[in-house]
Amino acid sequence: MGWLFMSRYAMGGHETPKAYLDAQFTYEREQPEGTATGLRILDSAIVGMNTYYAAAQVMTDGKGSEIFAVVCLIRWNPRNKDGEHFGYKDMEESMGPCEDDCPERILRLLTSSDNENALQWRRRCLANLRLRARKLTEGMRIRLAVPLTFTDGHHGTDFTVVKHRRGIAFRPVEGFGLYHIRGVRTLAWQALPQTRVHKTLFA
Repeated sequence: MGWLFMSRYAMGGHETPKAYLDAQFTYEREQPEGTATGLRILDSAIVGMNTYYAAAQVMTDGKGSEIFAVVCLIRWNPRNKDGEHFGYKDMEESMGPCEDDCPERILRLLTSSDNENALQWRRRCLANLRLRARKLTEGMRIRLAVPLTFTDGHHGTDFTVVKHRRGIAFRPVEGFGLYHIRGVRTLAWQALPQTRVHKTLFA
């Protein structure tokens, strides 16, 4: 499915993309044979202001069964002068979305699957969660698996973590200046061992 754009006034009274999408994916429809089928959103989240993740449960006559992941790319600009305030493109996990930052609490709700695309997507999400769980503390030295080149021409792999304002920055182990590394928690890096000098105590 392609992108669908709309005015914020066409969102059925929902004030946020999350509220609108939760409502869109929660529904019940009567079938010709007399059964009622639909979906129910158990939990959802918007990550990075551009991706919606949800655990959607298949419902039949009010009873829940399979739970799978819904993924939507979103665009939200309530000040857009053209009136296209909100847009989304919906997928589900069996389509193997490129977006793989699904929160752990949503992944835990999903039932087992034998769809290889869905399984690969879940594995990517779990791998990203493990990467993000790594701690970066002040004074820690790290080595990036792939060298980075910055706008001032610095090129390197080894950095020391430095507290900077409300976040962290990176100072070259051999060099000067502070750098911000976008998405550092998902990059491949390893902590470097540091030699610590202990005080000598005299009797």
